[in-house]
Amino acid sequence: MLHITHSGVALSGGVPVASAPDIAAREKTLAYRILRAHSGGGSDSALKIKFDALISHDITYVGIIQTARASGMTGFPVPYALTNCHNSLCAVGGTINEDDHAFGLSAAKRYGGIYVPANQAVIHQYAREKLAKCGAMILGSDSHTRYGCYGAMGVGEGGGELVKQLLCNTYDIDAPEVILVWVKGAVPHGVGPHDAALALVAAAFPDGFAKNKILEFAGPGVAALPMDFRAGIDVMTTETSCLSSIWETDGEVRAFYENVCRAEDFCELKTEDGAYYDALIDLDLSKLESMIALPFHPSKAYTIHELQRNPEKILAEIEEDCRRELGGAVPVDLKKLLGADGKIRAEQGVIVGCAGGMYDNIAAAADILRGGGIGDGYFDLSVYPSSSPVSLAVTRDGLAAELAGVGAVMKPAFCGPCFGAGDTPASGTLSVRHATRNFAAREGSRPQDGQFAAVALMDARSVAATAKNGGVLTAATDVEYAETPRGYKYDGTAYEKRVYDGWGRPDPSVELRFGPNIADWPEMHPLGENLQLVVCAVIDDPVTTTDELIPSGETSSYRSNPEKLAQFTLSRRCPDYVEKAKAIRDLQRYAYAGDSGRIEHFGYDRSLNPTFGSAIYAVKPGDGSAREQAASCQKILGGWANIAREYATKRYRSNLINWGILPFTFDGEFTFGECVITVLDVRRKLLAGDESFPATVNAADGTKTEITLKLENLSDGERAIIAAGCLMNRYREVPA
Repeated sequence: MLHITHSGVALSGGVPVASAPDIAAREKTLAYRILRAHSGGGSDSALKIKFDALISHDITYVGIIQTARASGMTGFPVPYALTNCHNSLCAVGGTINEDDHAFGLSAAKRYGGIYVPANQAVIHQYAREKLAKCGAMILGSDSHTRYGCYGAMGVGEGGGELVKQLLCNTYDIDAPEVILVWVKGAVPHGVGPHDAALALVAAAFPDGFAKNKILEFAGPGVAALPMDFRAGIDVMTTETSCLSSIWETDGEVRAFYENVCRAEDFCELKTEDGAYYDALIDLDLSKLESMIALPFHPSKAYTIHELQRNPEKILAEIEEDCRRELGGAVPVDLKKLLGADGKIRAEQGVIVGCAGGMYDNIAAAADILRGGGIGDGYFDLSVYPSSSPVSLAVTRDGLAAELAGVGAVMKPAFCGPCFGAGDTPASGTLSVRHATRNFAAREGSRPQDGQFAAVALMDARSVAATAKNGGVLTAATDVEYAETPRGYKYDGTAYEKRVYDGWGRPDPSVELRFGPNIADWPEMHPLGENLQLVVCAVIDDPVTTTDELIPSGETSSYRSNPEKLAQFTLSRRCPDYVEKAKAIRDLQRYAYAGDSGRIEHFGYDRSLNPTFGSAIYAVKPGDGSAREQAASCQKILGGWANIAREYATKRYRSNLINWGILPFTFDGEFTFGECVITVLDVRRKLLAGDESFPATVNAADGTKTEITLKLENLSDGERAIIAAGCLMNRYREVPA
């Protein structure tokens, strides 16, 4: 299906051929032509990007706007869309979700933004239909911000990076490498976009092959792919850990822009002969099969046929992985998913969100289920169109009626099942989903309360085939069905009648509407001359996701209240972390009050007058969501540093920096447990550009060890933010 070439290639005669490194010829790629057009004041090796549009949803935009207004923002300088697709249910925590929505509308009116009410669209479908333009760049506070197949480069980052754009500052990155994804062949009957996407993630994620790079899609196979198929692959490139994506554009893309009444936003983007790429992924569509990604990551992908041939062996291996990741918090028994006939059974199917809820996927599911039914057993099926225009189209074309007629439940646009706020399955069962992620507890179960449920990712076609088979795992390629010729006919009437579009028309007379849960950020202190860190959590897992750092699901309702949300920090991974960190924060407050004599803690040296705070160690933290709260919650609890071998994503490391948390790396084995680490002269060395920081580790048994912490590849601006204590403090010092 896929073949990876780790060395450079160049386009020659319209095909990729092996090439010696040629950094100058990288400028000919689509990626660099767009990046350079958006970068000003940088250098060949560094970019300073200003985006054309911004987008956030309702568990990120409150904090972003609160941070920006505290930093001096008076209006939105570019179109900024606030969607309400995550806490749409308004079912957790009393009034707080709808209070956030009211805040969002008042902010759109006051600052000149776009407000998309609940259930009108999921964040990325709205961006596709209303914001994407060929040659544009969009920054979103959601990790799946990907619009490459529409000719627009999307980047998902934490809220701090959006704040910088709102304050007319820049997104600063080192010039990234570009990987060519060469698409060829034709898609077999029954194969869908998630099958291609999961195969891509399985190949590109595990060894960090695509980490912080740009995937550029081209080749003869692209032309035959419908837009929804392209988008279904594109949105999942996030799971490779790449920075962004871009595709060639053609007549299919032109037709999309004409369909959504924005023909003027199309232009042809073509790869250029001589363009150099740092690596190659050869994707042969004709060899794709129906895929399944098992818990707890989209990269744990197998063909469904492979799983059916070796279910006990594969499930045993995945079961052990799950048990290790959950830390023994709950019994994991995946083998009980096997029936007496040796077949795997699911009890739930979901087609949802920015990956699954597109028109073509829903149409294919209806084609497969026609004449059948999902039965009256434990299995149920939910289908969520990704926007009100898609919902209107599937209603007019009869697809919604067909699906309802076979027992599926049609629901409004909503992202909840993707992060644990809807359709939580029964404990001990399997849910098969065309969704973006299947991380631990992201489906809504609570391992700390003895609950465990598993999510496997599959294409909508195989989800429908499984539904038709009463929950028995079934590949769509094994089902006979006819594809009814159809096409998505966009009707934006609902947007016109319901979405508030105040771009370019700010009204400072509008007062922001606050609810009792919406709280300002607490005071953040600058970094002192010396630093002492109490390590309150040590995580030895190979990778730590942002879901483990700050859980999703019901906790998302509290993201507008920094202190309340912080109580959930690491709750599913290190349940005692919060109390340990709060105890150190209490001591920290004595120091800030000039009462260091009250601090009694091993390793603390009051003669240093240090900044005294907590830290965590993790091998490779930050995979997954862009949520800045994975960092800000540590800061609220008095966190001043992370120590890691490496960081899983740029966006998590950026979140740490923007919240004034030092992103140290450490090359050796961290065998010190919970200890105190002293770093002398830290502020001066930070601002001087030093990258090596000698430190002393004081263990609880009184032993001392000298180590070296690294702080590499920080810009002067990032160093200034950390020294100031956080991004807000820095902008108060030096207004944008």
